[in-house]
Amino acid sequence: MKSICLFFQVHQPFRHRRYRFFDIGNDHYYYDDYANETILRRVAENSYLPTNKLLLKLVKKTDCKFKVSFSITGVALEQFELYAPEVIKSFQDLAETGCVEFLSETFSHSLASLKDKAIFEQQVKLHDQRIFELFGQKPKVFRNTEMIYSDSIGAQIYQMGYKGMLTEGARHVLGWKSPNFVYVNALNPRLKVLMRNYKLSDDISFRFSNTNWSEYPLTADKFTGWLNKLDPKEEVVNLFLSYESFGERQPKESGIFRFLEHWVQDVAKSKTLKFTTPSEVLNELQPVSVVSVPNPISWADEERDLTAWLGNDMQKEAFEKLYDLRHRMTFCSNDELQKDWNYLQVSDHFYYMSTKFFSNGEVHSYFNPFDSPFEAFINYMNVLSDFKIRLNTVTPENELEQEVAALQKLIDEKEKKIRKMEAELQRFQKPKPRKKPAVKKK
Repeated sequence: MKSICLFFQVHQPFRHRRYRFFDIGNDHYYYDDYANETILRRVAENSYLPTNKLLLKLVKKTDCKFKVSFSITGVALEQFELYAPEVIKSFQDLAETGCVEFLSETFSHSLASLKDKAIFEQQVKLHDQRIFELFGQKPKVFRNTEMIYSDSIGAQIYQMGYKGMLTEGARHVLGWKSPNFVYVNALNPRLKVLMRNYKLSDDISFRFSNTNWSEYPLTADKFTGWLNKLDPKEEVVNLFLSYESFGERQPKESGIFRFLEHWVQDVAKSKTLKFTTPSEVLNELQPVSVVSVPNPISWADEERDLTAWLGNDMQKEAFEKLYDLRHRMTFCSNDELQKDWNYLQVSDHFYYMSTKFFSNGEVHSYFNPFDSPFEAFINYMNVLSDFKIRLNTVTPENELEQEVAALQKLIDEKEKKIRKMEAELQRFQKPKPRKKPAVKKK
């Protein structure tokens, strides 16, 4: 039987508020709480909650023949805890069925794999710890931010203890090869690689409600028919999608939930198709070939490269300035700074600075809260400037800043003493209430 490996990415960034130049050094809170809560609640109500409810129903109805996997970022989990704890409960209900696998990721959905191995590994450990705490699973398969993969990243992933990794079945990488097989890493063949079937995945996530699409409308019967018409020798179809495709990008009115329900039941009844999790695929199927990816790829845009995040000078400058601080952050024990450091690494901040308006403008503008890439860049650099000022007070960069930090600490301590002494002085200066003379009883 041909395996259907269905995977969903779940991610929501902590969005920055409009942080002005004059806020630098004066206001250390960077987040747009209203936007974060509003967007998270909307997506939860339109997508996460109804889709989780449907998946749980399908798992039970098919007697666990329906299986699915998730990669939920740490920053998404933290927003669920803040604004929609019922979403975490709905994922926990799915986890209890034993038919759902949770994959490893970077906690911040960051680009750390492109810059620093130690920070990358730290982010992954932080994520896995949170997954285990919430869902009781220790991830065995890795899925990097935005499916970013290269030979060297894959080799590191195996050294970190993972048996497999998911990535994009990019045409310029596979050439004549099909994504519907299991492959191995070019530097370490012990790491197995699952390649996304981008055409069939995007038929659901992007083209489902497009009335101009030649295959519109997409029905469950039609999609199952496409799967059955694939080469019988092909062993696995990897359908990797953003979870917001259900109910958010493709609204309920489009019929996306009816499609999912009917299609899952069709596959569950099929004698030629079956649902499997990534771990099951890696255990059951043997690799057919090495996949060579010397330069990093992703699942973004037509190019399937990194230009969505690092394609222009603004993005590159912001990226370099951020990770210039990485060595000093290793000596930082301040919890607030560590939290902001993690949130600053979220790849969405660099995505907002993208100038790829021509080939993929609609996709980029859909996710962008800023009016222009330049505005996104200025806002991020203002936040980063304030963050650096705060970091200097904890781990100064050079001798001059060490002296400034020491003097600032001395000034702060003296100001505290002065305020304490002023309070005591005011307490002593307050006139004591006069006691009324005692009235002698006759």
